[in-house]
Amino acid sequence: MTIEELKAQLDALRAARYSGMLTVKAGDKWLTYKSDAEMQAAIHDLEREIANAEGRRPARRIRVYTSKGL
Repeated sequence: MTIEELKAQLDALRAARYSGMLTVKAGDKWLTYKSDAEMQAAIHDLEREIANAEGRRPARRIRVYTSKGL
């Protein structure tokens, strides 16, 4: 699949999730998710796949360093 197709699927999935629907049309197929958590997992998978296709790597760790200035 091309990046444009993946982005179109991601947009459709996000729109369906925000409207509260669990059924999404992807091309000529209809997909029905069992729960919002399953739909969120699909969104994360698509985001990861798009990032890999664009050559970006998702952040794995965020480190925060603080000091009191002493």
